Amino acid sequence: MDAEPNKQNQEKKVDDKTLADGADPRLDAHASWSPEWRKFLSEEPMQLLPDGMPLFNWLEISPTELCNRRCELCPKRDRERFPSQPLTMAPELFYKMAGELETLDYHGIVILSGYGEPLLAGCIYDMAEAFSRVAQVKLVTSGDRLNVDSIAKLLDAGITMFLVSLYDGPAQVEDFEQMFAAACAPRHSYVLRPRWDGPDKNFGVKLTNRAGTVTAGNQPPVVLDHLCYYPHYAMMVDWNGDVLLCCQDWNRRVKFGNLAHQSMVEVWSSPVLRRYRLDLRAGRRSVTPCTRCNADGTLHGAGHAEAWERYYARGAS
Repeated sequence: MDAEPNKQNQEKKVDDKTLADGADPRLDAHASWSPEWRKFLSEEPMQLLPDGMPLFNWLEISPTELCNRRCELCPKRDRERFPSQPLTMAPELFYKMAGELETLDYHGIVILSGYGEPLLAGCIYDMAEAFSRVAQVKLVTSGDRLNVDSIAKLLDAGITMFLVSLYDGPAQVEDFEQMFAAACAPRHSYVLRPRWDGPDKNFGVKLTNRAGTVTAGNQPPVVLDHLCYYPHYAMMVDWNGDVLLCCQDWNRRVKFGNLAHQSMVEVWSSPVLRRYRLDLRAGRRSVTPCTRCNADGTLHGAGHAEAWERYYARGAS
């Protein structure tokens, strides 16, 4: 998902909160976070390139289009519009990206998530190992493909945190606790996220409509004059190298370049991306896909948005 942090633990900022009475303490994500991870979330450190341009500190990658679930809160539920397809990021692409991050002395995190189930990508172990050499790597998964052996192998490959979404009920908690313990995974290396609540409780998440592709749950309204910082601090890369506006854009029609043919810095400094940054920084959700998006967009990245404002004010493109 930057001052000179050691490349340990960088991702989203989350408000501190206590568990409700009777809640399972094993589902308290805050309690299981490592000190380094908490530090990243609270400080959101920033890395500036030599010309003063702020670099992303959150790199999300979609390893594959495959998914074995059809969750109600996900666009993938509609298989006609969002099919599960055997499309996976090529090794030459993720090795190229990892090499660029090393050259940049990247201070941010890499998160393997995106528009499918990462563990269905046959190259997931090689991908994790490639990125773990240059950054902290987080894996978001339903856990359906996890077992003791795969957890141990992913830890060896360099995964520093598993974010496991549990859809099938509270009984899964004990199963995964035992599984991670048997794999000798440190307690701070995984977070079990309850997602079994129904739409009346928004599935236990901060629900968004994924830029107009999801209607389930108690969706907040779309507010067109609301700020958004996603493109200021986060780079979203699809399985084929397309760089998208953000993780909320499931239609994926707006692309800013392709990392199979361009460098990360070249795409990150795109004039078209500049337009989105300026509009969203001013609270103008005036172009697609932002006109249909109800995501808050301000939980992280305020410092990056200010840095971009200063950078553009100097006349930088």
